Amino acid sequence: MEIKVLGPGCPKCHETEKLVREVVAEKGVDARVVKVSDFQEIARMGVFSTPAVAVDGVVKCVGKVPAKAEIAAWING
Repeated sequence: MEIKVLGPGCPKCHETEKLVREVVAEKGVDARVVKVSDFQEIARMGVFSTPAVAVDGVVKCVGKVPAKAEIAAWING
């Protein structure tokens, strides 16, 4: 599983990345967490508001810091 955290590096983006990494560790999921800060790559994914999260190429959240429960739900299925 690959989880991309999309954002230029603002505090909300850092918070989102931190939460994603915490949930992955708590669940013991074999996932690679990637931080994407390149605007062109972010735009290619159809995202124009950050932070955003994509799981295996599917955008799950745009323009907000997701709750841990949301992240856990994306990881579980």
